[in-house]
Amino acid sequence: MNDNNKMDRGKEHAGPKKMTPRQKQKRNRKATLAAVLCFVAAIAIVGTYTMRDYKTVKKEGELAKAQLEEQKKALEEASQEASGNAQKDSASESGTDGAGTGGKAQKSGSGAGTAGTASKNAATAGNTDGSGNNGNQDGNSQTNGSQQAARTAGSASSANFTSDSKMIWPVSGTVLMNYSMDKTVYFATLDQYKYNPALVISGAEGDQVLCGAPGIIKSIDVTAQTGTTVTVDLGNGYEVLYGQLKEVPVKVGDQVEAKSILGYIGQPTKYYSVEGCNVYMELRKDGTPVNPVDYMTKR
Repeated sequence: MNDNNKMDRGKEHAGPKKMTPRQKQKRNRKATLAAVLCFVAAIAIVGTYTMRDYKTVKKEGELAKAQLEEQKKALEEASQEASGNAQKDSASESGTDGAGTGGKAQKSGSGAGTAGTASKNAATAGNTDGSGNNGNQDGNSQTNGSQQAARTAGSASSANFTSDSKMIWPVSGTVLMNYSMDKTVYFATLDQYKYNPALVISGAEGDQVLCGAPGIIKSIDVTAQTGTTVTVDLGNGYEVLYGQLKEVPVKVGDQVEAKSILGYIGQPTKYYSVEGCNVYMELRKDGTPVNPVDYMTKR
């Protein structure tokens, strides 16, 4: 009995059972496998977020590139159209200078004839002072100055638009978008609601665009929104803008009348691509947009 108790106590004090080499190898394999799985999972998570960020950055890059291409194309078109207008203006001025030179030559010939006649008369009469010719030249200069002043006064008086004046329609198309500065209207191309300070009138590419009232060409600009735009000073603080044009035959400073051709309808800008070919007509009083319909003649 005592011997059995001693054996039991011996087993209790023997300590934990030692692992065999095979058991140790098996445990090490499990630990290694767990570490590998954790590493693979971490790589998968990082790869997922990296791919997602790559796709986002790539998409943003493509959108930015498309916007840059569109802006570049719009600038090239505007530059080409402006260059064409400059060439037309240069050709027109060259023709005017040529005509003026011819007139001067003709006038010089007439002067030579007059001088010859004066010399002959002087030889006959024995008078060589030439005072008569100088008097005629002074009289001609005064006459030309008076005529030029009269033309300038006529131009100023013709640009005399008032609140009671009426304008003709630039084209015969329908109104695509009405003037609206008290509430927003829907812009189909932009797919948003905005205030509209102008009339947008439909038309076909190449249709003539007529001036609504007498005035003076104030400016010819090219903008991204309304393309080639002609501004006419009507007088008394009124001015009217005609946009979406091409092949503009007038230049800054020209006197125009009602029904004068200001240009032709061109391709719409990207801001009005859904609306199609149109004329943008904006009327201002002292720089503030007013409703053009209130000043238009009835159709």
